Amino acid sequence: STGVSFSPSLSLRLVSPQPALSACLRLGMLSPCLCVSERFPVVNTAYGRVRGVRRELNNEILGPVVQFLGVPYATPPLGARRFQPPEAPASWPGVRNATTLPPACPQNLHGALPAIMLPVWFTDNLEAAATYVQNQSEDCLYLNLYVPTEDDIRDSGKKPVMLFLHGGSYMEGTGNMFDGSVLAAYGNVIVATLNYRLGVLGFLSTGDQAAKGNYGLLDQIQALRWLSENIAHFGGDPERITIFGSGAGASCVNLLILSHHSEGLFQKAIAQSGTAISSWSVNYQPLKYTRLLAAKVGCDREDSAEAVECLRRKPSRELVDQDVQPARYHIAFGPVVDGDVVPDDPEILMQQGEFLNYDMLIGVNQGEGLKFVEDSAESEDGVSASAFDFTVSNFVDNLYGYPEGKDVLRETIKFMYTDWADRDNGEMRRKTLLALFTDHQWVAPAVATAKLHADYQSPVYFYTFYHHCQAEGRPEWADAAHGDELPYVFGVPMVGATDLFPCNFSKNDVMLSAVVMTYWTNFAKTG
Repeated sequence: STGVSFSPSLSLRLVSPQPALSACLRLGMLSPCLCVSERFPVVNTAYGRVRGVRRELNNEILGPVVQFLGVPYATPPLGARRFQPPEAPASWPGVRNATTLPPACPQNLHGALPAIMLPVWFTDNLEAAATYVQNQSEDCLYLNLYVPTEDDIRDSGKKPVMLFLHGGSYMEGTGNMFDGSVLAAYGNVIVATLNYRLGVLGFLSTGDQAAKGNYGLLDQIQALRWLSENIAHFGGDPERITIFGSGAGASCVNLLILSHHSEGLFQKAIAQSGTAISSWSVNYQPLKYTRLLAAKVGCDREDSAEAVECLRRKPSRELVDQDVQPARYHIAFGPVVDGDVVPDDPEILMQQGEFLNYDMLIGVNQGEGLKFVEDSAESEDGVSASAFDFTVSNFVDNLYGYPEGKDVLRETIKFMYTDWADRDNGEMRRKTLLALFTDHQWVAPAVATAKLHADYQSPVYFYTFYHHCQAEGRPEWADAAHGDELPYVFGVPMVGATDLFPCNFSKNDVMLSAVVMTYWTNFAKTG
């Protein structure tokens, strides 16, 4: 009744068992269970033992969480392993400390960022974001685990697992930015975040066997393999793994649903503001960008295998710091259709129903396209008629490759996105322009994805997110922009503002966060 397991050679007399004992008492290293009363609990994995750290949270309703930070899920992708699929990690002797965050994967935050595609909280707090990626290394394939210690009576037993895939245009970011502690404690789930290879190192492709690309996606699949193998040691249920992600992370979620490589490794998926069918989700011209990069670093070779070999010998910093600009609304280095990890164009795969065994929760924020419009709004009064025309023309030119039909398309968009009752109002023009970008880049692809799932009787739920926290520098007219749901998903309002989310959180924010975390974790538990 106290939840204590005895080995035959031990006899213990328990006097008034403490609540901590009911969580578990670890005798020897036999139990996969965490001994919660310890400050630095040790857990077995298939590769060796890891030591975590127990943390109290700054909120009386949240129990403590044990964090295992920087657990290796793959062999470091160094030397000859660059531009190769990841391999399982080597085992280690003794106990490995997993008490500090691992290095971020190489990236260039201060290069020419595709800011229009990045979350608003990220670009608005770039200095704070930079502190998370100061420590960079090509040896970056690690994950962080956040394990709740207090069992919910209604919900004991093996815990569901939620693996978060961070966004950042496939170029920036790290799992380290997202502390999973509050979500884990509040929802009684194990939360995992990870680093996967980014940019050139994660997605360089020659379109042939020399460099097939999609290494970043394969890293995510390898992390899922690691969780399937090991999460039971942490009290997790390998049969109940949910992947969730925002922005480019949500595109990855969508691509993993369509990949036979990840079959059986997870059961549910949450795609926040991103799908595999937006213009920025998949790179259809990988060789073009690989050639541009190779020319910049002196690796221009006719033979693609020789070019890749040359690139493999360059310092990672030299590759990452090159400014290779994609066309607007597209990506230079990101997932490619390689016939293997991504077997075909994602839209075709979805039309064929290649996702029958997954439950899905998908959604968008009300004003995703804020960054697109900030560029066009020259004044407080909104967008002038000429700026509106220019922005729509620029949009059509960048997205539509054929000269014939462009004029019709341009005029149709202007007609549909003009409020004819108030056509001379600059603020109204700004509002409709925001709707245009939000619809085209986020809403239409998300609705199409959800509909394709529903057509095949695959369980799918759709949400829209309308709220954002009160932060300095956010224009009055802004709706919930790209990335604005994240602090609520991770429970930031419950423990107070952070450097990445420097918001003035109200009681309403706390309540909304509780609701969102309940939806997300209920979905992970029961679909």
